[in-house]
Amino acid sequence: MNNTIFQDHSFGITTIDTGFMRPRFAASHLLIENNHAAYIDVGTTNEAPRLLDVLRQKNIPVENVDYVIVTHVHLDHAGGAGKLMQVLPNARLVAHPRGARYMINPSKLVAGATAVYGEEVFQTYYGEVVPVAAERVINADDEQVIDFQGRSLLFLDTPGHARHHFCIFDERAKSFFTGDTFGISYKEFDLPRGRFIFAGTTPVQFDPLAMHHSINRLLSYDPDKMYLTHYGEVTDIVRLADKLHDSIDKQVALMESVANSGEERHTLLYKGIMSAFLDELQQLGCTLPTQTCRNLLASDVELNAQGLEIWWDKGLQKKSPPCINGTHDSSR
Repeated sequence: MNNTIFQDHSFGITTIDTGFMRPRFAASHLLIENNHAAYIDVGTTNEAPRLLDVLRQKNIPVENVDYVIVTHVHLDHAGGAGKLMQVLPNARLVAHPRGARYMINPSKLVAGATAVYGEEVFQTYYGEVVPVAAERVINADDEQVIDFQGRSLLFLDTPGHARHHFCIFDERAKSFFTGDTFGISYKEFDLPRGRFIFAGTTPVQFDPLAMHHSINRLLSYDPDKMYLTHYGEVTDIVRLADKLHDSIDKQVALMESVANSGEERHTLLYKGIMSAFLDELQQLGCTLPTQTCRNLLASDVELNAQGLEIWWDKGLQKKSPPCINGTHDSSR
């Protein structure tokens, strides 16, 4: 495992490439304080050896891992938590109160993902999802502070991508660990005119108004950096937040534009999202071949389209006023 890729940042923060799907697609973040450690998001069971390999390279004993923290319980963030906990005797798992029960009994998570991907593909990508003993689980409420070796970690409820999502503010680093709340920004798209970023509208709990508000809530702390699970450390936060607000609104508008298209709806929505993303990449100076960009974006575009359709079909857009750039628009 000596080829494990990781990048050290300031304040004892390390971004670990979990290796899920492709290089630099999904990250786990390791916090180190007083020779103790905490993981934030952990990938799948298949990637647990990579995370432990970095721990060994840092000369931190497994007994000194205090916390395994999952921003939400989607399996690319939390699937490996149970496997890790088997190896980390003193660690507590920290999860959102809406998601903790799925870490204790992951059968519904497994059944849902298996239904989407099929058993063979599920095992290839995710492996066994190991349950976590209830007595080792901490439910982190909104604005709860957990002390990590004298370092305050503040947990904020940040729905929008999922109702079981929180972000963690590291007060010492003045930085957030954002899971999927502050969007998706792959390293292949660090471009001459800035990073490409987009909102993840993944099934099944996408809520655009809540996502706008969650992004604004993060900005209210004036953070220096964001650490994304997809992928890594980002700065230029105000500009990226504006891009995310715009991404939410554009994707919702695309959904509205194809809502009455019958059997063609999903295809039209997928094409519309892909076209919008490719146009944005071109404006940012991307020189990768178009087909390469399509391949890199394909899985996320598909998931975003599914999430938008589920949101629409549940009629959730009728439960709150239209929203533009994170504010209510009472004129519409």
